[in-house]
Amino acid sequence: MSAARRVLKVLSLALAFVLLFVMSVAGFWFLRPNRSDVDPALGAEIWPVVNDGFHNSNTHLIHWRDHFYLVHARSRFHMGNDESRLVVWRSADAREWEEIALLGMPDADIRDPKFAAIGDGLLLYALPNNGFEPEPYGTVVAASSNGQTWSSFADVGEPGWLLWEPKTFDGETWYATAYWHEHGRSALFKSVDGLAWERVSAIHEGDRNDETANDFLPDGRMLVTARLEGDDRAWHQGSKNAATLLAVAEPPYTEWATTRSLTTRLDGPALFRYNGRVYAVGRYDPEGREKWYGMSSLLGRKRTAVYEVRPDALIYLSDLPSAGDTSYAGVVIHGEDAYISYYSSDTERDYAWLLGALLPSDILMARVPLARLEALATSR
Repeated sequence: MSAARRVLKVLSLALAFVLLFVMSVAGFWFLRPNRSDVDPALGAEIWPVVNDGFHNSNTHLIHWRDHFYLVHARSRFHMGNDESRLVVWRSADAREWEEIALLGMPDADIRDPKFAAIGDGLLLYALPNNGFEPEPYGTVVAASSNGQTWSSFADVGEPGWLLWEPKTFDGETWYATAYWHEHGRSALFKSVDGLAWERVSAIHEGDRNDETANDFLPDGRMLVTARLEGDDRAWHQGSKNAATLLAVAEPPYTEWATTRSLTTRLDGPALFRYNGRVYAVGRYDPEGREKWYGMSSLLGRKRTAVYEVRPDALIYLSDLPSAGDTSYAGVVIHGEDAYISYYSSDTERDYAWLLGALLPSDILMARVPLARLEALATSR
């Protein structure tokens, strides 16, 4: 056998080995059963809302004028594309839903919707994106007087800042955290009408600071979480330095005391308060920090999980049934329950995030009895 043929044979065998390895990994990702750790003490009831073969994601939820309103992104896959739309649904009981609006922007991907009922109407904030990688460049808002007919999206807030969910403590002044479109900075803004926003303070700089959310403690202090990716490559391969920023400030919210939690990197945070405690629903990384690819890598598994947020600690409480590409929740306190919207890949499987981002995903609803949630938090 000639040297050239021997080299060709070695290369062919190497290629076959690589292909076999890739197929084996993909097959393992596709077939492994789900191992979400749902604590039965949480008492969560879960049901599907949207299962239409699209990649549905980025949910938010509000209760307004005696109805639940749900919004989510509908797309071909997780990555940016100009076919993405925001779908608005309405329901009297959070079980039977009617699609009432389909919103988008010309030649743009749109994601991360957030409702706020400010004044007499409903506002819907979202983040437009022009690239294949989800890198929003600013914030837009649409308005509705009935939840069904919406204005066109218009720019809102300071250019380049990505507003998260507006919250109010007194019913008059609204506060929204935001992160800079090039990452690495977070700030607090305030408004009385949800349209004109004034910067209040800087919260954090560094660590590729991303999605940042807030809520209030009983004494009026503001509690903030922020996704800290750790380094510029973390979106792809994760980082062992990934963490969650915890920040707390007294009114007027200009001086922040901060610490870091290594519990997880809290992606897509939705904070809510009940009976003196602040909770969060967001992503959890069950792989931890021991894998070679780092926390929150696209090769790892993901969960939607429930946490208690304290000024100095992020306390993991329980998974919700979830897998693959998942999280980005909305929460409504209604009666004696917390209603939680979120999205997930097939919950019968345990896809790596990379696979989940390419496959269809569903919108799910969880009903969690508040007494059970509080008891679980107390036990931790």
